[in-house]
Amino acid sequence: MALENTSAQSNTSGPTTPRRSLRGFAAMDPQRQREIASLGGRAAHQSGHAHEFSSEEARAAGRKRHARSDSVGTGPAASAGSEAR
Repeated sequence: MALENTSAQSNTSGPTTPRRSLRGFAAMDPQRQREIASLGGRAAHQSGHAHEFSSEEARAAGRKRHARSDSVGTGPAASAGSEAR
């Protein structure tokens, strides 16, 4: 009985609720978003908080990733969502 009440409430409130407009960062034009993101990236590098992979770190990460993709269900097909859910 409680499930019926819950589903009835969600069905009636869904279609009648107006769609929200975008606010804040999402409402900005894409060019302005890129400008702000670029400033954040520069600040992270200047403060030393941004991580840059060395060639060896990148190779190790690639080896690790490709080793995982050999496992069942973790390859490109699994991440594309082609498996039944």
